[in-house]
Amino acid sequence: MENLVHVSSGLLFTAFILYLAGTMLFGGAIRFPKNKDGETGAEKSARWGNAAIVVTAVGFICQIGYFVMRWIASGHAPVSNLFEFTTFFGMMLVGAFMVIYFLYRIAVLGLFALPIALLMIAFASMFPREINPLVPSLRSYWLQIHVTTAAAGEAILAVSFAAGLIYLVKNINQERSNRQTFWLEFVMLCLICIFGFIAVKTVFGAFHYEAAFNWVDKNGTFNTGENALIYQMPALIGPHEGELVTAGKMKPFFFVPAFINAVKLNTVIWSAIAGLILYALIRIIFRKRIGALLKPLTKNLNSDLIDEIGYRSVLIGFPVFTLGALIFAMIWAQVAWSKFWSWDPKEVWALITWLFYAAFLHLRMSKGWRGEKSAWLAVIGFAIILFNLVAVNLVIAGLHSYA
Repeated sequence: MENLVHVSSGLLFTAFILYLAGTMLFGGAIRFPKNKDGETGAEKSARWGNAAIVVTAVGFICQIGYFVMRWIASGHAPVSNLFEFTTFFGMMLVGAFMVIYFLYRIAVLGLFALPIALLMIAFASMFPREINPLVPSLRSYWLQIHVTTAAAGEAILAVSFAAGLIYLVKNINQERSNRQTFWLEFVMLCLICIFGFIAVKTVFGAFHYEAAFNWVDKNGTFNTGENALIYQMPALIGPHEGELVTAGKMKPFFFVPAFINAVKLNTVIWSAIAGLILYALIRIIFRKRIGALLKPLTKNLNSDLIDEIGYRSVLIGFPVFTLGALIFAMIWAQVAWSKFWSWDPKEVWALITWLFYAAFLHLRMSKGWRGEKSAWLAVIGFAIILFNLVAVNLVIAGLHSYA
């Protein structure tokens, strides 16, 4: 089994490198405008684009190999912890992007979609990779049916986010400061905060930072010894009625209620701090908004076509998400816990996500919300998906939270 896990890890790393190379090649395809030097410029763009999609496809095959190898090694679909789920989400995102690319041949979509997949894989790599036995409620074929379908639906919806972001970068006037430029820049900051998470996790991990806290859980039980909470970053916030037991480590500024996972919330705060620092450095170095830096990449794009890609991604992703995150989820809940709905935080946010995208389609088809309005809805929808992935899984305790 260890051999298979080692091979699967190698395949995942190879996929990551190939996705990175594919992103660079898609950038090369954009360097040659279609009208530059007549047909020669178009031919160069096509050649770079073809190389980019081939490299991306090979990376996708490698990641499928990782998924299959890990499935064989564990005996169940590798979506049972945050590392596995997030890598699968990234794989489905690449698969959805490839389908869209073959339909529309827009290279700049790769420059936005592939980095999101890279962020997801890098984000996943910060969590434990060990294969552990499944708890009884997860020992069901509904694990692969429910979780994989839900992740696939979210990944397809993420393509609409990439298309929406491209549309906004192209069409928002970066020459003046207004609400649109502010919120677009805020979206960029949030993406950079994921980089911040990877950076701080790597730095403190390299120094093997560790601090233990005795604490009181929501049942009033005092946890110590093996049940103590372990921080792998300096504690800005402490657990409920926490007591630092590791000498020489930083004491928290305040403590949180028992229903909040203090360790994970502490990680989120550190990620936000690192993201703000990275964002400030970018602004100081380039003296431009990030949206303004990206705008030249979208110069030759047809806005209506980008809008159509975002809409079709939601049209496809919404029914897939409905099946996986709601219908299959409720069937499994009935089998596992004898009730199809329990108002668990993950269930509530899955419902919120579904209602949002249902409203998206209603506003698009009935009210004519196209273009910029539709793009903003796609961005907000993905923000809800990320909140479900990060905050609900890491901060809010519940039956579905990945520990």
